[in-house]
Amino acid sequence: MWECPDFFPVLIDGENALDISEKFSGIKHVLKNSVARSFVDYYTVGVYDHHNDVYTPDEESVDNESGLRLDYGRYYASKSFFDSEKKRRIFIAWVNESTSKEIDLIKGWSGLQSFPRKIWLDKGGKQLVQWPVEEIEMLRTNKVDLQNITLEAGSKREICGVTAAQADVEISFSIPIAVLEQAEVLESSWTNPQEIANQSGSLANTGVGPFGLLVLASNNIEEYTAIFFRIFKKNDKFVVLMGCDQKRSSVGLEYDKTNYGFFLDIDPLTEKLSLRTLIDHSIVESFGGGGKACITTRAYPTLAINDNAHIFVFNNGSQHVDISTLSAWSLNQAHIN
Repeated sequence: MWECPDFFPVLIDGENALDISEKFSGIKHVLKNSVARSFVDYYTVGVYDHHNDVYTPDEESVDNESGLRLDYGRYYASKSFFDSEKKRRIFIAWVNESTSKEIDLIKGWSGLQSFPRKIWLDKGGKQLVQWPVEEIEMLRTNKVDLQNITLEAGSKREICGVTAAQADVEISFSIPIAVLEQAEVLESSWTNPQEIANQSGSLANTGVGPFGLLVLASNNIEEYTAIFFRIFKKNDKFVVLMGCDQKRSSVGLEYDKTNYGFFLDIDPLTEKLSLRTLIDHSIVESFGGGGKACITTRAYPTLAINDNAHIFVFNNGSQHVDISTLSAWSLNQAHIN
């Protein structure tokens, strides 16, 4: 069953959004649907024939369940609206719980809304780009900047000075060519990134990565949720896996701790390998490659709560990686009138 369908135009070139009634050349259309069987939001990019009222998805945009995924984690029943003042289209979704109904009853609440995201069509015209709306930056405070850091193999470093339970972190990684050449070969049978992420998560130690962020982490790293990259070689190209490892997200609660993973459409030789992560107590939203793909997850730590939560950058691979820039902020509470 399809739920929450959404259909709207997108510019082929540019980030500005269009009203649904606008009709002119230089646009494509997006059809988004929420599949009740899997609790996943899929979409296709294609061409809409106004005269015959027929929508035809581009062949390359059709993936599993007849579409690409808006988010590779717990992100469902999304709906968009057109902001006519700032000429942007904004998505908001339901982020459901990972815990059982029994635990939900104890908590006294269940489910929340995602951070609002601006969306537009990427330059290749094949997929959507998503990015937190600029208004979230108004909540930033206590900025911490780190630059030109080398993360040696097996190392980690705490990001101090921010409120780790409610934070905004942006990182740009730089991987030297000599390091990329040491990447593990992607076996021909490794076609499912979700399975790769589930099997080894953020603890693999076989080449370039996993490296990234440990969020909602306890002081001694008994608890953490990891958002990571792992780079493979495939013939003369490199393949980037982005994943979320939540196997150790809580030592006191049992719930759905499935790892998430996907192949990020980015070439680390020519494009910036970036990560932005928003943390708000039990919700973690991560945007890879400037928003080319996203993972939303829920975490329910029993140790890393409020002031006892920490954030670390880490590198569990066998090769060093460099951080070009890292900026982190505490996030204030939003006030909604």
